Amino acid sequence: MSRRATIRTSHEDPRLVARALSPDNTDEMETVVEDENQRPSSDRTQGDDGEVVTRIERETTSGLHSTVDDYVVNLEVAVDVAHSGRTEHQPTDTGSVSDTDSNIHDNNE
Repeated sequence: MSRRATIRTSHEDPRLVARALSPDNTDEMETVVEDENQRPSSDRTQGDDGEVVTRIERETTSGLHSTVDDYVVNLEVAVDVAHSGRTEHQPTDTGSVSDTDSNIHDNNE
């Protein structure tokens, strides 16, 4: 008898999160993106682009527990990566070029 778990999570960009998770998937798991149209309207929220759905199947309860624990850690990293990839980085002000020390001379002069 196998043990199963299904984990559903909503994200701003579920396809990006699913792609970030895919390298960590094992033969015992499957990660897909379910679009909002695939779910009943009562399960949808406004602005919801879909869900990342991961199904895990293992032969033992301890194996399932271990795989779910690993998956949750990987999911957290994937969400962080997806978020940082979407965040615009603004350049920081490093001062003007004229802030350099004008008393430094090239030895070749």
